[in-house]
Amino acid sequence: MAIQQFFATCPRGLESLLQQELLALGAKQLDPTDGGVGFSGDFAMCYKANLESRMATRILWRVDKGQYKSEDDIYKAAYAQPWHTWFDVGRNFMVKVTATKSPLKSLEFVTLRIKDAVCDRFRQEVGSRPYIDTKTPDVRVHAYLTDSLYELFLDTSGAALFQRGLRQSSIEAPLRENLAAGILKLSGWQPGVPLLDPMCGSGTFLLEAAMMALDIAPGSRRGFAFQKFKHFDEAAWKKIQQQAKAREKKVGFQKLYGSDMDLRAVRVAKKNLEHAGLADVVQISHVDFTEVSPPADHGVLVANPPYGVRIGEDEELAALYPKMGEALKRRFAGWNTYFLTTDMRLPKLMRLSPSKRTPLFNGPLECRLFEIKMVAGSNRKDKPNE
Repeated sequence: MAIQQFFATCPRGLESLLQQELLALGAKQLDPTDGGVGFSGDFAMCYKANLESRMATRILWRVDKGQYKSEDDIYKAAYAQPWHTWFDVGRNFMVKVTATKSPLKSLEFVTLRIKDAVCDRFRQEVGSRPYIDTKTPDVRVHAYLTDSLYELFLDTSGAALFQRGLRQSSIEAPLRENLAAGILKLSGWQPGVPLLDPMCGSGTFLLEAAMMALDIAPGSRRGFAFQKFKHFDEAAWKKIQQQAKAREKKVGFQKLYGSDMDLRAVRVAKKNLEHAGLADVVQISHVDFTEVSPPADHGVLVANPPYGVRIGEDEELAALYPKMGEALKRRFAGWNTYFLTTDMRLPKLMRLSPSKRTPLFNGPLECRLFEIKMVAGSNRKDKPNE
């Protein structure tokens, strides 16, 4: 298989973790940038990255790059590509254009020109054109423009890679799976160490931790766009899948604990774990954060507290945070705790000092991951006299 150029996108803040992951998978010429990592490899490498990456959002195959001044230049570049050799005319497709400092007035017009170029080239080569589908296309064409350069990509992933095919239902504003996996890595948590999510919602942290603990490839329960390409190598793909499957550990309890004060969330999290075949890996209970008892004398606590998005919630959260802080001080000495939130007041209102503040993005929302180490004795009020 010939060497190709790819670009893996990811949530901002996880680029270095994605780079380490791709390196471990065998990618070459790694080039991290804001929002992703460029790399080279053959198509087997591309298949593996889609199947194995916990951090990536999409794996894009770069088919062309060059300079442009006008929409016409981009039309000509797109028309020059042998689309008909990559996917069948019976496949429907969509085009997505993103840009940084592009001088072109309308990205919608550029999108239309690329669509025209793909259809015109198909008509020229096979006498008919593929249909457009912006909701669930078989093929996604991506273009990225800077002030003078264009890049054209085919998306090898299809649905975003954080859609693992595990979660059946969710409650409001679920955490994206690749961000949850990234936070688990940033926390330093390792399989075998007790992990607690006391605000587990639909169970995203717990699902990701369960898959890590059992060494289950995150893409093992879903399909990918590259399977619809004309040059798809089924034998190579089957081999990669078999190698991943052979690594999986037997399902059993892994010291993963979750709880939530919302009974509906507890039910949803349990249902999602059952659907994923991972119900026996995690223990979930219906209990308020302020009443949670630590399941061990040390471990990692991760939480994505509710965001004060709706009016009136801010005051409720401001009242909740000090109680959370008290519960941690009282019961969680020896634990390392991590809170992902858009609310920068959280540590101050919890009356605890974070040792790290990592900027991360959950979709468009700018967040902070606060690391608060509950050192035995140091956060207690009743310190002995000096």
